[in-house]
This record gives sequence, structure tokens and C-alpha cells, in this order.
Amino acid sequence: MTSAAVQALHPAELAAGLARQHERLEEADFERRLTAVDASLWPESDAAGDRLGWLRLPESMAPELEAIQQFADEAAGRIRHVLLLGMGGSSLGAEVIQALLGGGPGRPTLTVLDSTHPASVAAYLATFESETTLHVVASKSGSTLETLSLLRSFWEQSRQGAQFVAITDPDTPLAELARERSFRGLFLAPRDVGGRFSALSHFGLVPAALVGADPRQLLTSAVPAREHSAEAIELGALLAEAALAGRDKITLLADPELRPFLDWLEQLLAESTGKQGTGLVPVFDEPAEAHLGEDRLIVRIGVAEADAESLEHPSVVHRWPGPEALGAEMMRWEIATATASWLIGVNPFDQPDVDRAKEIAREAMADPGGAGDSGIPTVDSDDEAGLERAIADWLGEARPGDYITLQVFLPAAEEVRRTIDSLRADLAGTGLATTVGYGPRYLHSTGQLHKGGRDGVFCLQLIDGGDDDLAIPGVDYGYRRLIDAQAIGDARALRERGRKVLRVRVGG
Repeated sequence: MTSAAVQALHPAELAAGLARQHERLEEADFERRLTAVDASLWPESDAAGDRLGWLRLPESMAPELEAIQQFADEAAGRIRHVLLLGMGGSSLGAEVIQALLGGGPGRPTLTVLDSTHPASVAAYLATFESETTLHVVASKSGSTLETLSLLRSFWEQSRQGAQFVAITDPDTPLAELARERSFRGLFLAPRDVGGRFSALSHFGLVPAALVGADPRQLLTSAVPAREHSAEAIELGALLAEAALAGRDKITLLADPELRPFLDWLEQLLAESTGKQGTGLVPVFDEPAEAHLGEDRLIVRIGVAEADAESLEHPSVVHRWPGPEALGAEMMRWEIATATASWLIGVNPFDQPDVDRAKEIAREAMADPGGAGDSGIPTVDSDDEAGLERAIADWLGEARPGDYITLQVFLPAAEEVRRTIDSLRADLAGTGLATTVGYGPRYLHSTGQLHKGGRDGVFCLQLIDGGDDDLAIPGVDYGYRRLIDAQAIGDARALRERGRKVLRVRVGG
């Protein structure tokens, strides 16, 4: 095991194009300008100027560490569980930190709840006793509908501010609520750090300290990756050239102990680059039957040696010294993603196609008995003949280089996961890449890519045919109406963007 990460690029037929990308970066003085936090790299963007603060986090977060650690130490003695209520960038960093670095002696374990399915929420309400659980409510905007709905439910169960802590930006509705209800803690995150770039801010460091990871080590390990950014920029250049050359499916392979990193990386790549008809499509956990076509770039992440030449595609082999390199790898991939975005001509700090799905979901919430899902092909899973015809029609126009995304608005239970794995194996016969996202979680992760990225996206939305529900305290609707509206909102937004959408109603 080495003391530093080792990266090997094997661009194969992308080598000539990669050289041109390097020339563009050198002409623009990109490396110096990025590390100098020069927002003029994205002159057309209103968001870039106030979203580059992630590059400064090793310094800007240092004065916050004492308060974070003191809070975590005091909390550890009286709780057994940390339940994080959050979506997307507000939860994914904490989730991977728990998986790779959590489990310190005497520390609680962290669980993320990012589902609005009534069965999932009910199960968590029954599992986590309020007296032994610290509820971390994380939302950058402080107004995320899913997060505030979950807060309503868990507050109703506890009604003890000492069992809650909020992480949000200054002057948000959540910050005001935390003060009103005397939450045990309120951490105000930097405004100039976007959600998917926020893992090394309060959103990642507060949960890290709670589970026994060292937040200072996460920050200090990121500094060399930033100060010696040429390797990350080279990686970003290869990602961009792959996208421009049609190898936009980034097949992510990881050693088992590093596998949780891929969920965080998926959002970073997909939501940052997937817009204006282009982008990178992260693909992982594919079945053995999957066909790796000419639309693939392979990224292999591990702690052991790997033979890149055997991958038979342009590839990157990245070897970590171990999970303790997590902070460095987060910074490395953030720089690579910013680089790739600049080269393909998109702003990595916005998500322009996300709001349309939210708007339609609000319309469906306001009129649940209306024709919110009219015009979207929907078939029952137990109608075998109808399902076969619907799938044939749905995939009838698929071409090499397209991809399938399974959008699962079902509980994230083991039985459901096994069924999804089997479905992916069946779909491998199409020769197309497949991705999976659980709703509404994926709306905050890959939803931007599917709507704003390249054409040729085939969306199979699996919706729950059940009628079980769970009331949301303080409002006149429940979780069933909420998750149904979110599914309708995304399906209609996808259709508006010309995506092929098939909805399958799953019963039993």
C-alpha cells in the first residue's frame, strides 16, 4: 500500500483528442485560474461566482472544527443513533463518510432517510426511538419539501429540540425553525458552496464527527489534492474528451470497501455535467450480462493493483492508499468534474432542468384527482401481455449509445433491490447501459442528467400500486400523495424533454 493515490490513464483512441483538450486548458491558464477561485472561467453564469467556495473549504472550515467536535463529543454520550433527514448533496457526503470512516469507539451509527415512500417512513419511525436518536436535518436551501416533510413526522414523534440539529445556509426557513424550536445545534454552512460540492463543509463534517471520523483529517488530506491539481485536471480532460467522442457512459468499478464512494460520485458527475444536451452518465453495479459498448470509458477505483490493459476500453485506473484518503479523493473528483464541465461547455454549479419537475409535482399535489399523469403510457405489472407490448413499443427506437434508467418509486427494501437487479439483467440483452435511481432520492442526484443531458434516454418508472398512506403532520396530505406527485412530475418533465417514458404500476 502506497502513501499516496496513484492514477494511470489509458486513453487509447482518445489520445489525440485528449492532447487537444490539454492545449485548450493551457491556453486558458485553467489550472491557475481555477485554484485561484476565478469565477470568470464561467462568464455566462450567475451561479459560478458564488459557488466556488468548495476550493477554500480546507481553510474556511478550519475555524469551525472546534465547535463541531465539541458538539459531537457531547452528543455521543447520550445517543445511540444519528438519523440524517436530507436529500442529494445534503446527505450523500455524510453517507459515504459513515460507510468508509464511521464506527469510532463509543460513537453512534448514522443512517440516512431520503425516501418519501410511506412504508419506508413508517418503518424508520418505528425503528428509531426519539430518546436515543439525534435527528440531523440537512437542507442547503432550508426549504426542501421532502426534508421538511420528514422533519414534521419525526418532530411529532419527539417534540424535543434537544434531539434535533439543523445544517443549512444562513437565513433559511430551516434555520429560523431550528431557533424557534430550540434545536440542540444549528450549523450554518457557507453560502458559496453548492450542495454536491459540500461534503467537506458542515454537511459532511458534522456527521463525520458524530460517527467518530476525524473532520480535521478530511480537510487536511484535501489540501495536497488541490495544491497539486494537475492530475485531477488531467482526469477531467479525459472525461470531457470521452463525452465529446461519444464515450459518455462512465463505467465505475470499485473495490468492495470503496463501493459507497460511487453513490456520491454519481451525483457529482451527473448533476454537474448533464445539461444543454451533453454530459457524463455514471454507470455502476451493472449485472455480469451487461455489454460494454463503444460508448464507454472505464474508471477503476481500488486499493489494490489493477490491470488497465485488460479492460479493453479507454480507461482510468485510480488506486487509493485506503479509505483514509476520502477527503483527498473528494477534492480530486470535484476538480476533475469542474474541469470536464468547462471543457464540454456547461456550468457545473447549476441544475436548470430540476425545477420543472418540481413545478409539475406541485400541480399534481394541488389536484390529485386530476389528469396529472395523462398522456404517459402506464401499464400494470401483472398484465403480462400488455407489459410485453408496452416495453416493445418503449424500446422500439433505441439505438447503440442510448441508455436506460430505472426510476424506482418503491421502498428500498431488499426484495425490491433483488427484483431490480433481475430486471437489469434482463435489459442487458438490449446492449444498452442501465442505471438505477430510487425516487425521490434520484431527483436530487441524476434527475438533472436524465432531463438535461443527451438524447436517447429511455426511462422506466416503477410506481407503487398500493394505497397505503402515512399522514404528514401539519398539512392536508400524506406521503402517498407526495411521492405519487413527485413521480408524475418527473415523468411529465422527462416527456417534455423528448425522453421515452414508460410507467409500470407494481402491485404486491
